[in-house]
Amino acid sequence: MFDWPLLSLLVWLPIVGAVALAMLGPRYPDLVRPVALITALVVFLLSLVLYAGFDSSTAAMQFEERVVWIAAFNVHYHLGIDGLSLPLILLTTFIGVLIVIGGWTIKDRAHLYLAAFLVLQGLMVGMFAALDALLFYVFFEAMLVPMFLIIGIWGGPNRIYATIKFFLFTFFGSVFMLIALIWMYLQGGSFAILDLHQLPLSLSAQIWIFLAFLIAFAVKVPMWPVHTWLPDAHVEAPTGGSVVLAAVMLKIGGYGLVRFSLPIVPDAAAELDWLVIGLSLVAIAYIGFVALAQSDMKKLIAYSSISHMGFVTLGLFLSFAIVRNTGELTGAGLGISGAMVQMISHGFISGAMFLAVGVLYDRVHSREISSYGGVANTMPWFAMFAVLFFMANSGLPGTSGFVGEFMVILAAFHANFWFAFVAGTTLLLGAAYSLWLVKRVFYGEVANKAVAGLKDLGAREWLLMTVLAVMVLGIGIWPYPLIEMMEASVQNLVEHIVVSKLD
Repeated sequence: MFDWPLLSLLVWLPIVGAVALAMLGPRYPDLVRPVALITALVVFLLSLVLYAGFDSSTAAMQFEERVVWIAAFNVHYHLGIDGLSLPLILLTTFIGVLIVIGGWTIKDRAHLYLAAFLVLQGLMVGMFAALDALLFYVFFEAMLVPMFLIIGIWGGPNRIYATIKFFLFTFFGSVFMLIALIWMYLQGGSFAILDLHQLPLSLSAQIWIFLAFLIAFAVKVPMWPVHTWLPDAHVEAPTGGSVVLAAVMLKIGGYGLVRFSLPIVPDAAAELDWLVIGLSLVAIAYIGFVALAQSDMKKLIAYSSISHMGFVTLGLFLSFAIVRNTGELTGAGLGISGAMVQMISHGFISGAMFLAVGVLYDRVHSREISSYGGVANTMPWFAMFAVLFFMANSGLPGTSGFVGEFMVILAAFHANFWFAFVAGTTLLLGAAYSLWLVKRVFYGEVANKAVAGLKDLGAREWLLMTVLAVMVLGIGIWPYPLIEMMEASVQNLVEHIVVSKLD
């Protein structure tokens, strides 16, 4: 329908905009924010053009672009999307606009701050669109650099510790993925992801490859017990860094499992599904209790993210248990669809919560829950939005937080009652830590002079809160467009993973 190289534009336009910002900043500081906003808006509008031309009735890759990159190793600059990657690209470009608007008040080297986010956005879109495994790996690794700089330069007092920990954890995991990709290239002679989907492998080879992928993507989710870098990164990151980390970067691990682990090594995934299901249930339940004990708002949201992302890995690997126990492909598809919806929903909710904490931090310069109390008395409109987002985080029906979790719990009943029972505890724990925070921060008597002097939302903050509230309620009330977008691709994935690839 469209002849433009839309995917390349979505990848490289923000990076070109970032270069322009870096050059303009020192000489024309007044142009930095408008240029950043225009770039982010154009990229988002182009992603809507992508959505308008997308055919949701087919699982085939669309908007493909392919150019020889490294001929000697059969490596291509190959981009394309299906119903699994498009929602994540739309989420990335949408969050990109909000981060630019949210960072409007940054004064310290604003041109480099906004440039780093634009580079990061382009690299994330490239990773979601990559159909060559080596190209995917390049984008996967390159994303570490701008995020490292965002936390390391504009972060809090312990930012150096947090950035080094973030880098070492994520880089360590990705080394195993690279080894697995090179081994498969030597077996099949291609780095094309769709070719790897068809590569026959022995069970022992699949298990080693599965474990390599699991290490790489589990760190990104992050799964328990390789989650410890996330709270530190969130606490030290500036507000925009926390938003992009929670809203988009955590989804990279789930997407990697969908694109690589499930279709490339389905026999190993079926053999070791108990491992991922077990780790997911530990994250959902145990980390929920850890969140309940936090006194720092950012840490509470960070641990909450680990718990909620456990639903993503649980939903993906329930599919194997469901097929093994019942032979039902519908139940398996429900789990994968629920995992995908949970990723998108969590992107909006977690981003909204971190922005809400940023609003308070900009005024009081404290993230400690004990520093607040009675905020609803002085900031009633802000309290309305914040309470909505925290209630959505607890899975309130009518919000997006309910839809994905409900789908995964429903799928869990097809696999094992106790899976569903343990997963369902998140509804209690999520309500507990969310309502506990809401009670202590927003209600009761005004705690101190700092809270008494708070001013309600400004126009820029109103815009951010309203747009996110619309998305959280929109998906919660009418999730059909999102589910329809990915339905054909999910069905194709389920049909693919139930067929053995044993050599």
